[in-house]
Amino acid sequence: MGAVTDAEYMEIALEEARKALALGEVPVGAAVVQNGKVIAAAHNLRETEKNALAHAETRAIDIACKALGGWRLPDCTLYVTLEPCLMCAGAILNARIDRVVYGAADPTSGALGSKLDARGAGLNHTLSVTGGVSQDACAALLKDFFRALRKK
Repeated sequence: MGAVTDAEYMEIALEEARKALALGEVPVGAAVVQNGKVIAAAHNLRETEKNALAHAETRAIDIACKALGGWRLPDCTLYVTLEPCLMCAGAILNARIDRVVYGAADPTSGALGSKLDARGAGLNHTLSVTGGVSQDACAALLKDFFRALRKK
């Protein structure tokens, strides 16, 4: 059996995004992988929890920190269906995550290259970013959600 691909890990994030959608949340999902093992998966719960911090990324980071027993997440990749916002990019950098793989770019608030690039803030951690993985599937979930919301 070969190595798991970014698209296969992104499918875990997509499953989480579908859970958010089922709750009426903006469909964003995330998964943290360390050395080939999924250690955390989460979805957006901002409306459900009435909490601005309950983004898929921050929730997945919290779960991963608890699983590993520390605030640093070495050798980890975060897979997320939507490019992280500035808050999430800060959490990613602070957790020392090595790599982010996202699906859909976010031209309005994406902070890993689309609107802003938090990597250029001069912090003491470098971060590799790969965008556009399973982009069509990730974007379709979001477009369908917002289209349905506008119809209401």
